[in-house]
Amino acid sequence: MTLKVYLSGEIHTDWRERIVEGSEGLDVTFASPVTDHAASDDCGVAILGAEESKFWHDHKGAKVNAIRTRHGIETADIVVVRFGEKYKQWNAAFDAGYAAALGKPVIVLSMPEHQHALKEVHAASLAVAEDPGQVVDILRYTLTGVLPS
Repeated sequence: MTLKVYLSGEIHTDWRERIVEGSEGLDVTFASPVTDHAASDDCGVAILGAEESKFWHDHKGAKVNAIRTRHGIETADIVVVRFGEKYKQWNAAFDAGYAAALGKPVIVLSMPEHQHALKEVHAASLAVAEDPGQVVDILRYTLTGVLPS
């Protein structure tokens, strides 16, 4: 069984790379949003034309990014959503809720000190991990039934 995993959320640390590297040898494919912050912010105006207002600039970018994000979540078997040090990544909260509403298994990756702030997001997920290695262990167990050693 091949798993398609969508990696959503915080873009400033190497958590995605750690999950991908840890999953070597497993039958997993990964997708994610564009993690180049400038490209993500400017994709709408780069493709559809400039805007004078920052609001409309951001609006175009958000909508173009939503095409990629929704496709990634809708075609995923599992969605992993990472909340970083500054847990207020609103797009990550949306992604977790959207995936859960579609019936996708959601794994939240967050810090213990953010449990209260993220309680509703955690409640919608099937697992709450504290480090990328735990996510890899969940993927391995899902595919093989083998527990970590």
